[in-house]
Amino acid sequence: MLGSGDESVSCIACGASVPREDAREYDKHGDRWDRDGKRFEYLCKPCFRGLAKQPRRGLEARLEAAGAGRVDDAEFVARFLDAASEEQPGRE
Repeated sequence: MLGSGDESVSCIACGASVPREDAREYDKHGDRWDRDGKRFEYLCKPCFRGLAKQPRRGLEARLEAAGAGRVDDAEFVARFLDAASEEQPGRE
């Protein structure tokens, strides 16, 4: 059974509280069909529509390696850009 339908969830992009039935599941690993042992996050419909639907294999690991959620924004961006430039030598 899926739930009572009156559950509210928070959008991870904008922070809005929306009914679960009006939200879209977000799987940070990119595989929402494999549901075993996962806890999903949610996006409101406007934020979901604004998402780029590009492949993101390895993105979560790169974000964590750059210090996401552990260092200030400027340090995180600098680390992430440094790592990205090392991964794509010669690419402009």
